[in-house]
Amino acid sequence: MATLLGIAVRDQSRAPMKLLDTAQISVEKGIDGDYRGHGGCQRARQISIITRESWDAAERDLNHSLPWTTRRANLLVEGVALSERSVGKQLRVGETVVLEITGETDPCQRMDEARPGLRKALEPDWRGGVLCRVVRDGIITVNDAIHLD
Repeated sequence: MATLLGIAVRDQSRAPMKLLDTAQISVEKGIDGDYRGHGGCQRARQISIITRESWDAAERDLNHSLPWTTRRANLLVEGVALSERSVGKQLRVGETVVLEITGETDPCQRMDEARPGLRKALEPDWRGGVLCRVVRDGIITVNDAIHLD
């Protein structure tokens, strides 16, 4: 079964990531407290997700361990494969939250600022994760089940 392993937010662009055990998700704001969740032109980028499996692969390529929040993703999940075939599909998180996968999270130069070579390690096979928009509101909690529909 796929599982939500971590939740993280930041209140502005270069702010440190703050780990949460639970979070309110809304169509209007994305993850409560995260600066990317607002509506408008960024609606397709409300929430970013990376898989534990992809992060582990990038760490192996680097031969170095890093906190998953180095990626600056909002959610860390395990047990679900995310790829270009996932675009348009929905992820159910916990009992009520539904997210639509809108595209790939392209690794940027910030990754190499955090660790030289990290950007390249995240480029293959959508390792950098996916972007989502919120379809249905609710509360998510670490260890919630994840379902890809």
